[in-house]
Amino acid sequence: MLKHAYRLMIELTNGKWTSVILQRFARSRVSKLVVPSFAKIYNINLNEMEKALHEYPTLHDLFIRTLKKKVRLVDQSENTVVSPVDAVIEDVGTINETSEIIVKGKTYSIEEMLGSHETANKYLHGTYMILYLSPSHYHRIHSPVEGTIVKQWSLGSKSYPVNKIGLKYGVRTLAKNYRVVTEVNTLFGNAAIVKVGAMFVNSIETTHTGSKLEKGGEMAYFSFGSTVVLLFEKGIFQLDSSIQTPKDIRIGEKIGVFLRTKEKAL
Repeated sequence: MLKHAYRLMIELTNGKWTSVILQRFARSRVSKLVVPSFAKIYNINLNEMEKALHEYPTLHDLFIRTLKKKVRLVDQSENTVVSPVDAVIEDVGTINETSEIIVKGKTYSIEEMLGSHETANKYLHGTYMILYLSPSHYHRIHSPVEGTIVKQWSLGSKSYPVNKIGLKYGVRTLAKNYRVVTEVNTLFGNAAIVKVGAMFVNSIETTHTGSKLEKGGEMAYFSFGSTVVLLFEKGIFQLDSSIQTPKDIRIGEKIGVFLRTKEKAL
Protein backbone atom coordinates (compact mmCIF):
# COMPACT_ATOMS: atom_id res chain seq x y z
CA MET A 1 0.00 0.00 0.00
CA LEU A 2 2.74 2.46 0.97
CA LYS A 3 4.71 1.63 -2.16
CA HIS A 4 1.74 2.51 -4.38
CA ALA A 5 1.24 5.75 -2.44
CA TYR A 6 4.87 6.75 -2.91
CA ARG A 7 4.77 5.93 -6.60
CA LEU A 8 1.68 8.11 -7.00
CA MET A 9 3.29 10.93 -5.03
CA ILE A 10 6.68 10.94 -6.74
CA GLU A 11 6.31 9.50 -10.21
CA LEU A 12 2.82 10.32 -11.44
CA THR A 13 1.78 13.69 -10.03
CA ASN A 14 2.21 16.75 -12.24
CA GLY A 15 -0.62 19.10 -11.37
CA LYS A 16 0.36 22.60 -10.28
CA TRP A 17 -1.27 22.65 -6.87
CA THR A 18 -0.67 19.01 -5.96
CA SER A 19 2.99 19.49 -6.82
CA VAL A 20 3.16 22.56 -4.58
CA ILE A 21 1.54 20.66 -1.72
CA LEU A 22 3.82 17.66 -2.10
CA GLN A 23 6.89 19.85 -2.42
CA ARG A 24 6.01 21.61 0.81
CA PHE A 25 5.37 18.30 2.53
CA ALA A 26 8.71 16.83 1.35
CA ARG A 27 10.54 19.86 2.75
CA SER A 28 8.61 19.92 6.03
CA ARG A 29 9.75 18.41 9.32
CA VAL A 30 6.64 16.24 9.30
CA SER A 31 8.01 14.30 6.31
CA LYS A 32 10.79 12.95 8.54
CA LEU A 33 8.21 10.44 9.77
CA VAL A 34 8.11 8.71 6.37
CA VAL A 35 11.87 8.70 5.75
CA PRO A 36 12.46 5.20 7.23
CA SER A 37 9.60 3.56 5.32
CA PHE A 38 10.56 5.33 2.10
CA ALA A 39 14.17 4.16 2.39
CA LYS A 40 12.99 0.60 3.06
CA ILE A 41 10.45 0.41 0.24
CA TYR A 42 12.89 1.75 -2.34
CA ASN A 43 15.82 -0.31 -1.04
CA ILE A 44 18.08 2.70 -0.61
CA ASN A 45 21.63 1.61 0.21
CA LEU A 46 22.16 3.04 3.68
CA ASN A 47 25.83 2.02 3.76
CA GLU A 48 26.68 4.43 0.94
CA MET A 49 25.05 7.50 2.48
CA GLU A 50 27.20 10.17 4.07
CA LYS A 51 24.79 10.42 7.01
CA ALA A 52 22.83 7.92 9.06
CA LEU A 53 19.14 7.66 8.12
CA HIS A 54 17.93 9.37 11.30
CA GLU A 55 20.04 12.43 10.49
CA TYR A 56 17.89 13.43 7.51
CA PRO A 57 15.39 15.99 8.80
CA THR A 58 13.05 15.79 5.78
CA LEU A 59 12.22 13.56 2.82
CA HIS A 60 13.72 16.21 0.55
CA ASP A 61 17.04 15.96 2.39
CA LEU A 62 17.05 12.21 1.87
CA PHE A 63 16.42 12.69 -1.85
CA ILE A 64 19.33 15.07 -2.32
CA ARG A 65 21.65 13.06 -0.06
CA THR A 66 25.37 12.93 -0.69
CA LEU A 67 27.45 9.75 -0.63
CA LYS A 68 30.56 8.73 1.24
CA LYS A 69 33.82 9.50 -0.50
CA LYS A 70 35.16 6.85 -2.87
CA VAL A 71 31.96 4.80 -3.07
CA ARG A 72 31.85 5.86 -6.75
CA LEU A 73 35.06 5.52 -8.73
CA VAL A 74 35.38 7.64 -11.88
CA ASP A 75 37.14 6.23 -14.96
CA GLN A 76 39.79 8.87 -15.59
CA SER A 77 41.16 7.65 -18.93
CA GLU A 78 41.53 10.68 -21.21
CA ASN A 79 39.05 9.67 -23.91
CA THR A 80 36.39 7.94 -21.81
CA VAL A 81 32.87 9.22 -21.21
CA VAL A 82 31.33 8.20 -17.88
CA SER A 83 27.83 7.99 -16.54
CA PRO A 84 26.74 11.29 -14.95
CA VAL A 85 24.20 9.58 -12.68
CA ASP A 86 23.17 6.40 -10.93
CA ALA A 87 20.41 5.34 -13.31
CA VAL A 88 19.06 2.89 -15.84
CA ILE A 89 20.19 3.44 -19.42
CA GLU A 90 16.82 3.16 -21.14
CA ASP A 91 17.77 3.90 -24.72
CA VAL A 92 20.70 4.76 -26.99
CA GLY A 93 20.51 5.64 -30.65
CA THR A 94 21.24 8.00 -33.52
CA ILE A 95 19.69 11.43 -34.02
CA ASN A 96 18.26 11.52 -37.54
CA GLU A 97 18.57 14.24 -40.18
CA THR A 98 15.38 15.96 -38.96
CA SER A 99 16.73 16.08 -35.37
CA GLU A 100 14.35 13.35 -34.19
CA ILE A 101 14.89 10.39 -31.90
CA ILE A 102 12.59 7.48 -31.06
CA VAL A 103 12.25 6.51 -27.39
CA LYS A 104 9.81 3.80 -26.26
CA GLY A 105 8.12 3.99 -29.64
CA LYS A 106 7.55 7.74 -29.45
CA THR A 107 9.24 10.39 -31.57
CA TYR A 108 10.95 13.32 -29.88
CA SER A 109 12.50 16.41 -31.45
CA ILE A 110 16.01 17.33 -30.32
CA GLU A 111 15.35 20.82 -31.67
CA GLU A 112 12.33 21.14 -29.39
CA MET A 113 14.27 19.66 -26.49
CA LEU A 114 17.11 22.16 -26.91
CA GLY A 115 14.90 25.05 -27.93
CA SER A 116 17.28 26.02 -30.73
CA HIS A 117 17.50 25.07 -34.39
CA GLU A 118 21.13 26.17 -34.55
CA THR A 119 22.16 24.10 -31.52
CA ALA A 120 20.21 21.05 -32.67
CA ASN A 121 22.01 21.10 -36.03
CA LYS A 122 25.29 20.36 -34.25
CA TYR A 123 23.94 16.99 -33.15
CA LEU A 124 22.35 15.73 -36.36
CA HIS A 125 23.44 12.11 -36.99
CA GLY A 126 25.09 12.13 -33.59
CA THR A 127 24.33 9.89 -30.60
CA TYR A 128 21.73 10.25 -27.85
CA MET A 129 21.48 8.38 -24.56
CA ILE A 130 18.53 8.34 -22.12
CA LEU A 131 19.29 7.71 -18.42
CA TYR A 132 16.33 7.33 -16.06
CA LEU A 133 16.60 7.90 -12.30
CA SER A 134 14.03 6.15 -10.11
CA PRO A 135 13.15 7.30 -6.57
CA SER A 136 15.68 4.77 -5.21
CA HIS A 137 18.64 6.33 -7.00
CA TYR A 138 21.17 8.84 -5.74
CA HIS A 139 19.94 12.11 -7.27
CA ARG A 140 23.07 14.18 -7.75
CA ILE A 141 24.35 14.74 -11.27
CA HIS A 142 28.04 14.65 -12.15
CA SER A 143 29.81 15.65 -15.33
CA PRO A 144 30.33 12.78 -17.81
CA VAL A 145 33.22 14.61 -19.47
CA GLU A 146 35.95 17.15 -18.90
CA GLY A 147 35.36 20.39 -20.75
CA THR A 148 34.27 24.01 -20.85
CA ILE A 149 30.65 25.11 -20.60
CA VAL A 150 29.65 26.88 -23.81
CA LYS A 151 26.17 27.77 -22.63
CA GLN A 152 23.60 26.74 -20.03
CA TRP A 153 19.89 27.49 -20.27
CA SER A 154 16.51 26.33 -18.98
CA LEU A 155 13.25 25.61 -20.82
CA GLY A 156 9.73 24.38 -20.08
CA SER A 157 7.32 24.96 -17.26
CA LYS A 158 5.52 21.77 -16.19
CA SER A 159 7.13 18.44 -15.40
CA TYR A 160 5.28 15.26 -16.35
CA PRO A 161 6.40 11.73 -15.43
CA VAL A 162 9.54 10.48 -17.20
CA ASN A 163 9.40 6.88 -16.02
CA LYS A 164 8.58 4.11 -18.53
CA ILE A 165 4.87 4.94 -18.40
CA GLY A 166 5.53 8.64 -18.90
CA LEU A 167 7.92 8.06 -21.80
CA LYS A 168 5.46 5.73 -23.52
CA TYR A 169 2.18 7.57 -22.96
CA GLY A 170 3.17 11.14 -22.06
CA VAL A 171 3.07 14.10 -24.43
CA ARG A 172 6.68 14.73 -25.56
CA THR A 173 7.88 14.68 -21.94
CA LEU A 174 11.60 14.79 -22.77
CA ALA A 175 11.10 17.81 -25.03
CA LYS A 176 8.45 19.72 -23.04
CA ASN A 177 9.22 19.16 -19.34
CA TYR A 178 11.13 21.74 -17.36
CA ARG A 179 14.77 21.11 -18.22
CA VAL A 180 18.23 22.58 -17.82
CA VAL A 181 20.61 22.16 -20.76
CA THR A 182 24.38 22.38 -20.37
CA GLU A 183 26.39 22.40 -23.59
CA VAL A 184 30.04 21.46 -23.15
CA ASN A 185 33.03 21.85 -25.45
CA THR A 186 35.56 19.04 -25.02
CA LEU A 187 38.83 18.22 -26.75
CA PHE A 188 36.84 15.86 -28.94
CA GLY A 189 33.81 17.95 -29.83
CA ASN A 190 30.54 19.19 -28.34
CA ALA A 191 28.25 17.34 -25.96
CA ALA A 192 24.98 18.42 -24.36
CA ILE A 193 23.79 17.32 -20.93
CA VAL A 194 20.01 17.74 -20.69
CA LYS A 195 18.60 17.45 -17.18
CA VAL A 196 14.85 16.79 -17.42
CA GLY A 197 12.58 17.40 -14.44
CA ALA A 198 9.95 14.85 -13.52
CA MET A 199 8.04 16.80 -10.92
CA PHE A 200 7.92 20.35 -9.57
CA VAL A 201 8.90 23.36 -11.64
CA ASN A 202 12.50 24.33 -10.91
CA SER A 203 13.24 20.91 -9.39
CA ILE A 204 16.76 20.98 -10.84
CA GLU A 205 19.36 22.79 -8.74
CA THR A 206 22.76 23.66 -10.23
CA THR A 207 25.70 23.26 -7.84
CA HIS A 208 28.83 23.78 -9.96
CA THR A 209 30.50 27.17 -10.30
CA GLY A 210 32.63 28.57 -13.10
CA SER A 211 32.84 27.43 -16.70
CA LYS A 212 35.14 24.40 -16.32
CA LEU A 213 33.76 20.91 -15.77
CA GLU A 214 35.83 18.10 -14.31
CA LYS A 215 34.88 14.55 -15.28
CA GLY A 216 33.03 13.08 -12.31
CA GLY A 217 32.62 16.47 -10.63
CA GLU A 218 29.18 17.37 -9.28
CA MET A 219 27.05 19.62 -11.51
CA ALA A 220 23.55 19.65 -10.06
CA TYR A 221 20.88 17.61 -8.31
CA PHE A 222 17.26 16.60 -8.86
CA SER A 223 14.77 17.22 -6.08
CA PHE A 224 12.87 14.14 -7.27
CA GLY A 225 13.35 11.25 -9.72
CA SER A 226 14.02 12.29 -13.28
CA THR A 227 16.01 11.77 -16.47
CA VAL A 228 19.29 12.86 -18.06
CA VAL A 229 19.67 12.95 -21.84
CA LEU A 230 23.20 12.99 -23.28
CA LEU A 231 23.81 14.21 -26.83
CA PHE A 232 27.06 13.87 -28.80
CA GLU A 233 28.07 15.32 -32.15
CA LYS A 234 28.34 13.00 -35.13
CA GLY A 235 31.41 10.79 -35.26
CA ILE A 236 32.97 11.68 -31.90
CA PHE A 237 31.42 9.08 -29.57
CA GLN A 238 31.38 5.28 -29.52
CA LEU A 239 29.15 3.39 -27.11
CA ASP A 240 30.85 0.83 -24.88
CA SER A 241 30.26 -2.67 -26.25
CA SER A 242 29.05 -3.95 -22.85
CA ILE A 243 25.97 -1.71 -22.84
CA GLN A 244 22.70 -3.35 -23.79
CA THR A 245 19.55 -1.47 -22.81
CA PRO A 246 18.06 -1.40 -20.31
CA LYS A 247 21.22 -1.36 -18.19
CA ASP A 248 21.85 -0.31 -14.60
CA ILE A 249 24.76 2.10 -14.41
CA ARG A 250 26.48 4.09 -11.69
CA ILE A 251 28.26 7.42 -11.65
CA GLY A 252 31.78 7.23 -13.00
CA GLU A 253 31.36 3.97 -14.90
CA LYS A 254 32.46 4.02 -18.52
CA ILE A 255 29.63 4.38 -21.03
CA GLY A 256 31.79 4.95 -24.12
CA VAL A 257 34.81 6.65 -25.60
CA PHE A 258 35.57 9.71 -27.67
CA LEU A 259 37.03 8.77 -31.04
CA ARG A 260 39.11 11.73 -32.14
CA THR A 261 40.46 15.09 -31.06
CA LYS A 262 39.06 18.12 -32.80
CA GLU A 263 41.32 20.87 -34.08
CA LYS A 264 39.73 23.33 -31.70
CA ALA A 265 41.07 22.40 -28.30
CA LEU A 266 39.78 23.77 -25.04
